[in-house]
Parts: sequence; C-alpha cells; structure tokens
Amino acid sequence: MRQFVFVLIALCLAIPCRAQESSGRPEILGIAYVKLKVTDLDKAQAFYGAALGLASMDVSCRGFADACFLINPKQHIELVTTPSGTQGSYLAEIGFATDDVAKMRNYLTAHGVTAGKIMPGSNRSSYFKTQDFEGNHIAFVQLAKDPTAIVNPKALSNVLFHAGFVVKDSKAENRFYQDLLGFHLYWKGGFKDDGVDWYEIQVPDGNNWIEYMLNISPTADQKELGVQNHFSLGVVSADTAAERLQANGLKEFDGPEVGRDGKKALDAYDPDHTRVEVMEFVPTGKPCCSSYTGPHPKP
Repeated sequence: MRQFVFVLIALCLAIPCRAQESSGRPEILGIAYVKLKVTDLDKAQAFYGAALGLASMDVSCRGFADACFLINPKQHIELVTTPSGTQGSYLAEIGFATDDVAKMRNYLTAHGVTAGKIMPGSNRSSYFKTQDFEGNHIAFVQLAKDPTAIVNPKALSNVLFHAGFVVKDSKAENRFYQDLLGFHLYWKGGFKDDGVDWYEIQVPDGNNWIEYMLNISPTADQKELGVQNHFSLGVVSADTAAERLQANGLKEFDGPEVGRDGKKALDAYDPDHTRVEVMEFVPTGKPCCSSYTGPHPKP
C-alpha cells in the first residue's frame, strides 16, 4: 500500500492530477451568459430582438450592459457598445454558472489565479471576473435560486449551449480549463480527418461546452475573427430555424448543412459579423475525426 502511494505521488508530480487539482472546486454548471461588443446598439437590438426573437431584459440588466436579451431564466446575452473600428474579438466575456461563487473565487485565488471582487449582478445574481491563461475574459456567476424572467415563446431558441474563441496555445488553455477547472473533452475534429481545428470541452457539471478555434492566422481580419469568436443556440430543427429567420426578416445566413461534427446547423451574423451558430442538439450524421465522449444537450 505504501509503495502504491509513493507511485501515485510520483505520477502527480510528473503529470497534473486532474482529480487532485480540482478537489475543493465548486460545481460549474454551464454558461450563464455571453457578452458581446456591438458598434450600433439599435441595429444589434434589431438582430437579437426581432430576427432571433429574444426577449429584452433591460430592466434587470441595467447598469451591467447597454442591452440584454433573455434566452431562458438562467441564460442571457449582454451587449456593450464599442467604437466603430474596434479591433480584436467582439466576444467580450463568457460567464459560467457556479453553485458557490465565493468558494469558486477562493479556489481560484488559492491556485494563483487573480480574481476580482464579488459583485451583485443582473437578475439578483452575484459574480466575479477573471481571465483564462490566454487573457480571455470570463466570469463566474451564482444565479438567484428563483430567477425571474419572461421568455418570448416565439424565440428562435431557448438554450445557449456553447461558445467558441480563438486559442493560440491549447496546452496552456487546457491547464486552466481541464486541469484546474475540470472541463472534459466532448469532441475534437478538423477540416481534415487527421487534423484538429476544433477542440470542444464540456463544463464538469453540465452539458454546455466551450470550443477552442485553433490554427487561426495571427493576421486574421475582423470579419474572420467574427466567424471564429462565436456562440451557439440550440434548436430541434435547423431547417425550421431557417424558415423562422426568413419570416423574421433575416434573409442572409449560411446553411443549414451538416458539419464535420455530424450536427446540422446554420450560421447567422449580427451587424458586427459575430457568428451565431444555430445548431441541432444531436448529430444527424457520423462525426469526423473522433467520437463524442460526453452527453449531448437537450431541448
């Protein structure tokens, strides 16, 4: 028995022990919100409100963003205005839901991660902000036990299930998301069967995921960055979603088509070229490159 313990200790010194690293970590339940930069608030509100059919939640969001749109009582989209010509990612922040925001902050600071103060948030939530190992802005949110929200029954979707962003060093990001926070592989694939251009990892205590967008040119223009730094809404049928978008006045979008991951989806773009991927919950075809290793989200 003693020999086994020594061997385990030696392995943990050589290879990060995920279970040991994330012990004491509170639950990470999913994505609570995405915050997006927009240059024309009126046009952006027309896209998210009229085209996507999402309900405004400006009253409970006032002071935290310039506008907010509700997806469901536990998930929303925040819009913040930025000057025209602003460079870089317009996916400004991803908020992750946790069951204990104070414990999460203590856990991160104990592991050397700088974290902001816990603040009151929209809809009676509390949150703090931090950054991952590549400087992407994230937050951890503890939602109210009984969040109040009025969802538009005609909304295109009532589930936000993933967000993706450009990653330069996946090993560094994995040390943060997988080793420290306990995220686990959902699927990975590429344009070629033996390549990895998309690396998807699920939150440890739910079925939402984030997606590393890999092998992106450092000189990518603003339109390309809008394609890569994106988020996804879940639908039962991408074909039906396409019909609803057209009925709502959005005439230009890509798809629907089955992607390399085996899921049927379409891509719509807000006025600042941020991609909104409207994706079916489960694959309709065989995924390339690798099999899924985690549960699919549900409507």
